Amino acid sequence: MGTKNETHQHHHEHQHHHEHQHQDHKHPHMNHHHEKGNAHGSHGSHHGHMVEDFKKRFSISLALSIPVFFLSPMIQSLLRFQFTFPYDSLVLFLISSFVFFYGGFPFLKGAYDELKQKNPGMMTLIALAIVVAYIYSTLTVFGLTGMDFYWELVTLIDIMLLGHWLEMKSIMGASNALEQLVKLMPAEAHLIKDNDMIDVPVSELVTGDKILVKPGERIPVDGVIVKGHSTIDESMLTGESVPIDKGQGDEVTGGSVNGDGALTVEVKKTGEESYLSQVVKMVKEAQESKSKTQDLSDRAAKWLFYIALGAGILTLVGWLMAGYTFNYALERMVTVMIIACPHALGLAVPLVISTSTGISARKGLLIRNRSQFEEARRINAVVFDKTGTLTKGEFGITDIITHDQYHEEDVLKLVAALEGQSEHPIAKGIISSAKEKGIEILEPQEFEYMRGKGIKGKVDGKEVLAVSPGYLKEHNISFPNEKYQQLSKEGKTVIFSIIDGQFAGMIALADQIRESAKKAIDKLNEMNIQSIMLTGDNRQVAHYVGKKLGLNEIFAEVLPHEKADKIKEIKQKGNKVAMTGDGVNDAPALANADLGIAIGAGTDVAIETADVILVNSNPLDVVGIIDLSKKTYRKMIQNLWWAAGYNIIAIPLASGIFYKYGLVLSPAVGAILMSLSTIIVAINAKLLKE
Repeated sequence: MGTKNETHQHHHEHQHHHEHQHQDHKHPHMNHHHEKGNAHGSHGSHHGHMVEDFKKRFSISLALSIPVFFLSPMIQSLLRFQFTFPYDSLVLFLISSFVFFYGGFPFLKGAYDELKQKNPGMMTLIALAIVVAYIYSTLTVFGLTGMDFYWELVTLIDIMLLGHWLEMKSIMGASNALEQLVKLMPAEAHLIKDNDMIDVPVSELVTGDKILVKPGERIPVDGVIVKGHSTIDESMLTGESVPIDKGQGDEVTGGSVNGDGALTVEVKKTGEESYLSQVVKMVKEAQESKSKTQDLSDRAAKWLFYIALGAGILTLVGWLMAGYTFNYALERMVTVMIIACPHALGLAVPLVISTSTGISARKGLLIRNRSQFEEARRINAVVFDKTGTLTKGEFGITDIITHDQYHEEDVLKLVAALEGQSEHPIAKGIISSAKEKGIEILEPQEFEYMRGKGIKGKVDGKEVLAVSPGYLKEHNISFPNEKYQQLSKEGKTVIFSIIDGQFAGMIALADQIRESAKKAIDKLNEMNIQSIMLTGDNRQVAHYVGKKLGLNEIFAEVLPHEKADKIKEIKQKGNKVAMTGDGVNDAPALANADLGIAIGAGTDVAIETADVILVNSNPLDVVGIIDLSKKTYRKMIQNLWWAAGYNIIAIPLASGIFYKYGLVLSPAVGAILMSLSTIIVAINAKLLKE
């Protein structure tokens, strides 16, 4: 088979991320992680503190807003009740001041940072509204005639704190599952030193240390088994429910659970370098990458800031010129400036991002690059690598042709007995297919390797050989040559079975096609998206797989360094290209594509260069990415219109342009409209469906 198949040696259930990544003996360099994103190491805890901080500020501000709400003259006149006591306005001032400085601090600080960079945005807009509301209201308490806006001030702060808290919480939500994984790491390990065993903290382990992992214990670090044999449950890491047999020379991953054997493990990667830390780090990186639509709402906020300032000043000047008192003109200006700050804009994009992040995490899509993910809606060509992506990278029996007197199951039973003694990928394919058919794997009475020819032995009293076609030609044993040629043309590997010196049958094996691959290609065709295969494997195999799947185009026998050039070529035809792959040779192609998608079972290098990672190694998820990207973008744009639309209507109304028609937006009505637009935005975001 093609070169890539050889890299799949010793893989059994290699379909899952680190199985593949840690078992590949042919590529030691696969295990070197790019230290990309080290800066985000402590980001998790930092993010956690910020979430807690916003939650605390929100809770306290909300509790204090209740008395402010009921003490506000405007709310009292709106709800038609009266509640006064001596110095009530002073109490109102004190509580509101606390909310302003304590609850408003993150926005005031944010505005300071934005203005320092001469780039006003969301924070400056919020700060403008709360500062104007606070100063004006305070002036009214101490002598200026007019109505105070304290309740507007506190509700604005509450909603903005809620928006930021929700945004951070949801972003954390995606990484929380991974943070949980890190907590699963044992705190202590049994270090073997001078034939003695001492318990040491895992943080003190260094590469090369030997540790003992007792039956049933969690493996503390990534390493290699130097002694012992056991089954290891990696379901927490990969979702692979079947425990995997591992022995000397096999790699183990921190966080997985040891079965019933005691293992001596040599430490390979500790702490930050370990597989789990890398996964967490990648998610952090994904959260750091800002989304394009997020920038869009920042740009909208920047414009609204300038509009608010401009409209406010024009309103003040306009009313003064119309001969109104300074107090009245000032009240109109303050109303305009407060209304210009859209509560909903602060929630519009974050809420959609949080919903879409949640959906993608549930679907097993790790989004590392948000802006590339958002652009995925434009994709019109998807390029797939073959081995390990469209196929499983594992052999399976496709055909069994037998001589008249032999039954398929008999031939398979006898050959499987011999192959059970071998570790070859072909042997593994025969064994797993035989087990699927419910055939019992017998123990041979005799067994011998025939170098370069095959294997022979005695099973059930019969002389059995499993050999290559060369052996039959050499010994002039006749076999159905035509049938063999046909199987060979399809790129299948054929094993011949000889029983008691006579040709008994031939077993054809091929890399198994993933069932989900066919569904994925069909869906892409429905969406008018081209599907293309790009593989280093030979032409026959590629065309056999391509025909079965119904691909639009096939590029076979492409050398690793040519893959990236092929992607560039496809892009030059005006296509927006997504590339899906799992191997080291796919990495440059993934980096060159408009959207790089790594199959979760792939190697570290592929995963480092990808924008999205499919945790479940399911090609159907490629369709899911494009679909979710379209829906997410649609929701974001809808929300930005809902949020900004309110302001587009409210600012001229509040300024009093339509005053002569009796249309002036009172602060109270403005507040109700504002709340409505916020609620609509929140509900609309939550309506984003999988």
